[in-house]
Amino acid sequence: MKMSLRIKLSLMMFLEFAIWGAWMPTLYRYLITDVGEHGLGFSHDQASWIFAALWLACMVAPFIGGQIVDRWIPTQWFLAAVHFLGGLVLLTMTAHKTFDKMMPAMVIYALLYAPTLALTASLCFHHLTNADKQFGSIRAFGTIGWIAAGWGLTLWRVLAAKQGVTVPGDMLHLAGWCSLAMALTCCFLPHTPPKKQAEKPWAFVEAFRLLRNRQFALFLIISFVVTTGLQFYYLPTGTFLTTKTGVGFQPKYEALLLTVSQVAEGIVMLTLLALALKKLGVRKTLAIGVIAWPLRYVVFAMYQTVPVWLVVGSLALHGVGYTFFFVVSQIYVDRVAPKDIRASAQALLTLMTLGLGSFLGAKFTGWIMGMLTKDGVPNWTWIFLIPCSITVACALAFLLFFKEPPPAAAVAGAPADTGEPEPYEGIPDEEPPAPEGI
Repeated sequence: MKMSLRIKLSLMMFLEFAIWGAWMPTLYRYLITDVGEHGLGFSHDQASWIFAALWLACMVAPFIGGQIVDRWIPTQWFLAAVHFLGGLVLLTMTAHKTFDKMMPAMVIYALLYAPTLALTASLCFHHLTNADKQFGSIRAFGTIGWIAAGWGLTLWRVLAAKQGVTVPGDMLHLAGWCSLAMALTCCFLPHTPPKKQAEKPWAFVEAFRLLRNRQFALFLIISFVVTTGLQFYYLPTGTFLTTKTGVGFQPKYEALLLTVSQVAEGIVMLTLLALALKKLGVRKTLAIGVIAWPLRYVVFAMYQTVPVWLVVGSLALHGVGYTFFFVVSQIYVDRVAPKDIRASAQALLTLMTLGLGSFLGAKFTGWIMGMLTKDGVPNWTWIFLIPCSITVACALAFLLFFKEPPPAAAVAGAPADTGEPEPYEGIPDEEPPAPEGI
């Protein structure tokens, strides 16, 4: 791969996740903080619906985006357009002070951003000569972008506080400008044209036909269940770490503590991902990724009896889980999907995980939190043991029932390193026998 191409793809991933990382970790606190303290004073229910907008958008928008770039418009120009519009929406959201205005704006933004999560991956895969070896090192810049956005926002707040300056909605300002920078960057991405010569015009319909393959359907079902359990990390962990009923850190350290996960994620992507795929294959790598999460949940559940450093250190297991599960899932889908519907196939994965799984998981997490909280005190041990059991079951399901897919070269019918993107022929109707052992 040419260095110029690597730089362009890495910058694309950096900005794609810097946008998300700019607002995702800190927006909730801004929404529920009292107006007198420079927040919006929303209720928890209203704030949860603001966040749910993205998960709901992930059920619809990726298929629309996938259809457009698979059939009609080059991917890089579609990405440039939606990020430009998304940046404008984010900047206008900084002026909204009521739920009636903020909610519609968030829905519009979510519909613009949701397709880009799958499309940046599909564009990247399109230009790689060996995705198993190359994708991890490029995707790692997305993690670096997320960390950079969080640290940059923290630095700004520290400097602003020294000057006595407060900018309500500063995370939306940062995300908006990152989105506009991403729009400009997309104009210089390599040309990724639609497959206009495809015999079947509706790519998203063909993506659903992949479900006829039992192994692909099993993969999506397990992935869906995994992501429902992961919301027990995304929603309550900040509160768990920074309240007296939990670990007891001061709230100002929340963002810094949570970046432990992203730092570990970046290290794993750069050092272990390609090696794990080569030595262990997709099936075992996915299982290891999933099993990392219940290990963390066990430590969380034992927070009263284990050292604090172990609780903080266990956050690194999220980085292992995210890389070995989410990133490897994208590699698997790219490997088995026919080349003319890969963007739509990635959208199907987004639907089942970030869309349906995350939305239902968030609602399930909220229900469990309510059930296991008495007099304002959560029973953290049982709250974390529930997703522990869910993710253990999913890891076992991958090992016992999911078969190792053919290697990339076998699917393509050609050597892996040809110097050109591999022309995968798609998922076979019959799977090869599973290797012995687990």
